[in-house]
Amino acid sequence: MDVFVLNMLNGVSFGFILFLLASGFSLIFGVMGILNLSHGALYMVGAYVGWTIAVKYGLNFLFAALMGGLAAGLISLAMERGFFSHLYKQLNEQVLLTFGFIYILTNISMWVWGPIFKAPFTAPFLSGSFNFMDWSYPKARVATILIGLILAIGLWWLQDKTRVGAIVRAGMDDKEMTMALGVNLGLVSTALFFVGSFIAGFAGVIGANLLGVNLGLGMDVLLLALAVVIIGGVGSIQGALLGSMVIGIIDAFGKALFPELAMFTIYLVMIIILLVRPSGLLGRRV
Repeated sequence: MDVFVLNMLNGVSFGFILFLLASGFSLIFGVMGILNLSHGALYMVGAYVGWTIAVKYGLNFLFAALMGGLAAGLISLAMERGFFSHLYKQLNEQVLLTFGFIYILTNISMWVWGPIFKAPFTAPFLSGSFNFMDWSYPKARVATILIGLILAIGLWWLQDKTRVGAIVRAGMDDKEMTMALGVNLGLVSTALFFVGSFIAGFAGVIGANLLGVNLGLGMDVLLLALAVVIIGGVGSIQGALLGSMVIGIIDAFGKALFPELAMFTIYLVMIIILLVRPSGLLGRRV
């Protein structure tokens, strides 16, 4: 396969994994004002739960992905009800608390699953490659692109075309006024927190084919999610998608052309965006 096309497809597939991770992170911060740094740890927990169901017990991969998402969602729901609901507009406290949750979830995962890295895995029917003339490309990466695209369209429709999306957008602009109009923004925010975390856990299983499963995922993917949100903008599905594609494609071409500087290129782009447009490419100006 042509090197340019191969790297582009690799970048897009990786970008969609980042989108699934960062979209929930972006919306939670935009609507609820909660900077949940443990979002990456929820991705990690979802990946471990999915590995247990799909690899250890040999059950259906889609079921494993849903259970990974459900585990992350339920953990986040307990965190939101027990802690985050009392920390509105307390950014410093949120950072300290969620950073602590990274270590808590990482140590619990090490206690349950051990310190050994788990090999990348995917559904049996997605093993192997599609062949077209002289070209071949892994089925799992193609499936990742399709799943990411479907969820991106679904989230865009939910945000821009439904009443729930209108409430979410209104809550981003003026939370107090939205609540004064009789909208139960607390319930909407809690549901959004669960959905965003569910998608992160789901992405942990889908992305296991690319990133594997290990205890360092909580911090590694968090840094990438922060870069996506900074580039794309807070509280925007379109911004999260654009930022994810930028990061994914730059990462793919960077590793292919100058691997020793690949990570630097991501942060270079992030710094340039911060200097030129601090709210992000498609973010709402505050």
